[in-house]
Amino acid sequence: MRERFATVSTELLDQDPRLAVVLADIGTDAFRAARTEHPDRVINVGIREQLLIGVAGGLALAGLRPIAHTFASFLVERPFEQVKLDLGHQGVGAVLVSAAGSYDWPAGGRTHMAPGDVALLDTLPGWTVHVPGHPDEAERLLRHAVADGDEKAYVRLSAHQNANAQPVAPGRFLTIRQGGRGVVLAVGPMLDAVLAATEGLDVTVQYAATVRPFDRDGLRVAVGDGPASVVLVEPYLAGTSVGEVNEALNDLPHRVLGLGVPKEEHRQYGSIAEHLTAYGLDAAGLRERIASYLW
Repeated sequence: MRERFATVSTELLDQDPRLAVVLADIGTDAFRAARTEHPDRVINVGIREQLLIGVAGGLALAGLRPIAHTFASFLVERPFEQVKLDLGHQGVGAVLVSAAGSYDWPAGGRTHMAPGDVALLDTLPGWTVHVPGHPDEAERLLRHAVADGDEKAYVRLSAHQNANAQPVAPGRFLTIRQGGRGVVLAVGPMLDAVLAATEGLDVTVQYAATVRPFDRDGLRVAVGDGPASVVLVEPYLAGTSVGEVNEALNDLPHRVLGLGVPKEEHRQYGSIAEHLTAYGLDAAGLRERIASYLW
């Protein structure tokens, strides 16, 4: 996804004189040629993540459409005050494009893990949040975010991905499989594991590559008019979107189980697959938890 991001952003820099890319050392090699072509619109601020967002806010105030890029923990968590003030409070937009997801680089330790990024952005109004599950989806959602006027958008990239792209439409959930015992909503790179976990189960599987705004109407259609059981499987902090499900179904009897990365730290660091297993987010762990909840 990061390679596709760099390729597409470089292309867009050539096409759109309003576009600028702001970096904080991470990812600079991928934009070396673009910086030569557009030295005034490809800016590396060094290891200064607060300045990364501040510069993006300044460029937006000057009429440009900035993309700011670094690891999620350095893009959302470390400079959160600047995200709140230099973008939100100033009333300007930017496209924040992260990398490293929740635990893409476990060898980097806790400083490079950001399972709470989407929940943190939820404390601020007006953010669109895209969580692609495949490089093709990442390209489609990135192009949409850049072209989306001057809105505030977060594109969450990860090395964890699904085998195949889905025909996603920004802001709309996609129904992959239909059943009668409940709805399992898979977010971004969790789709493949959810499909494997629910094989043979009588459940509807929906897919979300955009989680904010939350497609409440799409979920309502999937659950129907009766009592609803929903399992939400997110690749970040467990329960992040449970409130959105409750709002969507507030006039229906319903229950919801939020699965994702737990708040408790795992202090042994392994591969992405090992972290998924430890969190119960691999196919086997998900099947056990989904089946025990719905049956």
